[in-house]
Amino acid sequence: MRALLDDLAAEQADLDGLVADLDDAAWDTPTPAEGWTIRDQIGHLAFFDERAALSAADPEAFGDHLNRILAEGVESLLEGHLRRARSIRPADLLTWWRQARRHLIDVMANVDPDRRVPWYGPPMKASSSVTARLMETWAHGQDVADALGVTRTPTARLRHVAELGVKTFSWSFRNRGLDVPDRKVRVELRGPGGELWVWNEEAADSVAGPALDFCLVVAQRRHVDDTGLDVEGEVARRWMEIAQVFAGPPGPGRSPSNR
Repeated sequence: MRALLDDLAAEQADLDGLVADLDDAAWDTPTPAEGWTIRDQIGHLAFFDERAALSAADPEAFGDHLNRILAEGVESLLEGHLRRARSIRPADLLTWWRQARRHLIDVMANVDPDRRVPWYGPPMKASSSVTARLMETWAHGQDVADALGVTRTPTARLRHVAELGVKTFSWSFRNRGLDVPDRKVRVELRGPGGELWVWNEEAADSVAGPALDFCLVVAQRRHVDDTGLDVEGEVARRWMEIAQVFAGPPGPGRSPSNR
């Protein structure tokens, strides 16, 4: 758990470095996520880092929060935390996120990684909750980087995102009301340091290419046609068109560019 939390903290620090010195006007720069600014992206991370800490520290209180969400609707959840992010000064927003993420790491450091914690979908292991926060930080950080025209250097932390992308294969189909294919997809990725990561080695359908590209697709930050991924087989192609590594309703994904 300590190594995983260190990777989460490193991912958060990288994103912090992108926004820490922005002037107030730049926080309202639109990002590729339609209707969302840089301010919204950071507010989103702050809110859900708080919720993840609550789910581990006080599952009963998180259950009460979840019941309110079920009664009021998911849109209410999203509108509420975005409204807060849009109503405060950027400096205060950054402080909110820094405090939330620090508290999350402090809480999770004392939790058994195999203990199941509640979330907006099925309960998950505490280690999986931390991995999900790392993925969210990386994905929303990509939106911020794209908005600022910054190219980030890929790191070995992408392994966490890729692993989660493979594990959410079935979820990607079920979340859209589709039957889960009865065969797996081989995933062969080249990591940032040239290392090879392989899952489902014996499967016939396959996705192969840079780990960064795979992570961008499963996090719905790039359309598969705008990547260097080699996709073979009907199941693999369908998966890459609907892949969703995050919880919640089916995401709209990104349209292919005109390149």
